[in-house]
Amino acid sequence: MGPLAGVKIIELGGVGPGPFCAMLLSDMGAEVLRVDRTTPSGLGVKKEVRFDTTRRGRRSVAVDMKSEGGQNVVRELISQADGLIEGFRPGVMERLGFGPDECLADNPKLVYGRMTGWGQDGPLANHVGHDINYLAISGALGMIGRQGQAPSIPLNLVADLGGGGMYLALGMLAALFEAKSSGKGQVVDAAILDGVASLLTTFYGYTSGGLWNEDRERNLIDGGAPWYNVYETSDGKFVSVGAVEAKFYQQLLKAMGLENTDLPEQFDRDKWPEMKKIFADVFSQKTRDEWDAAMAGYDACYAPVLTLKEASQHPQYTERQAFTEIDGATHPAPAPRFSRTVSEIQGPPHADGADTDAALTDWGFSGEKLAELRKSGAIA
Repeated sequence: MGPLAGVKIIELGGVGPGPFCAMLLSDMGAEVLRVDRTTPSGLGVKKEVRFDTTRRGRRSVAVDMKSEGGQNVVRELISQADGLIEGFRPGVMERLGFGPDECLADNPKLVYGRMTGWGQDGPLANHVGHDINYLAISGALGMIGRQGQAPSIPLNLVADLGGGGMYLALGMLAALFEAKSSGKGQVVDAAILDGVASLLTTFYGYTSGGLWNEDRERNLIDGGAPWYNVYETSDGKFVSVGAVEAKFYQQLLKAMGLENTDLPEQFDRDKWPEMKKIFADVFSQKTRDEWDAAMAGYDACYAPVLTLKEASQHPQYTERQAFTEIDGATHPAPAPRFSRTVSEIQGPPHADGADTDAALTDWGFSGEKLAELRKSGAIA
C-alpha cells in the first residue's frame, strides 16, 4: 500500500507524459482508472500491450466521450475522483463539456491536471509539437551535443518525461495535499515548455553570471572538460569520467597512469582540447572491461557506459532489486522508495477497454446500466 492508497484518479488516455505521470501515481498506490476510446486512436508505436510499460498498474475502460451516454459515464467517474489527468490541446476539454469550470462545479475537491506541450495560452498554445520541438524552443536542445555537429537528441527523457510527466505528478501531489486541508480542488497547468525551463534554472543562473559559454563543449559538464567526458575503448565500447573535484581528478590520473606526466592545470580551459586528445588516446588502449578492472579501488568518478540490458543486470541494480519482469517485459521498480508506505506495481499494462465492465461496476454502475450503455455504443 503506497502513500497514495485511497486516492482515486481518472486518466483520459493519451501517450507520452500523461501516462508516465499516471504510472507514477499508480506506483505510489493511487487507484488510477484510464478512460480510453472505443475505437483505436492510431497513436504511438504498434506493439503488444504488455510492452507498453508506462500503462502498468491501471485498469482501462473504453468510452465514447462524444456520445451523450459516454459523457454521462465520464461525468459520473469524475464526480467520484480526487484527481483528473488530461492531455488534450487547449480548448478540447471545454468543447466536450469537461473543462475545469464544469468539473469543479460537480466535484469541488477535484485536482484537475492538464498536460500540454506549450501551455494553455500564448502564441504557440494551439500549435502541434512533440518532445524535440519543446526541447528546441526551450534552449535545452541547443546545449546538448558535440561542437561542430548537430545537437544531440536526449531521447524524450528531458521534455516529455522530465519537464512534462514528472512536473505534472509533482503538481498534482502538491494540489492533492493542499485539498486535504482546504477541501478545494484546483487546476494544475503543466506545460512541458515550462517544466524544461524549470530544469534549466541552474544554467540560466550560470548564463546570467557569465559562467556559461553558449558554444557546446566549452563548459564543465557539456563535454568541454577532459575529465567530464565519454571516451571510446579499444573494443568499440565507451566509458565515462566525471572527476570534477581535485581529489577525484588526482585519483583518475593515477588510475590512467598519468599522475607523473606533465599535464596542463586541470582548469586551464585553453588546454582542454589537448588534454582530451591525451585522455582519448589512453582510454583507447584498453577494453571497457579492462578499464573497469583498472579503475577498481580508485575514487575516480568513473563508470562504464552500459546498454539497457547490461544496466538492468548491474550489481548495483540487482542488489537493490530495481527491476522486475511482468509478462516478459522488464519494468523498473517504482521510484522513489518509501520506508513505511511501500510503493509497488499494481499490475501489468491493460489493453484499451479490457476492464470496462469490472471497473465501472466497482465505480457504482449496475449491470442494467452497463447493458444500456453498451447497446447505445457509449462504452465498448
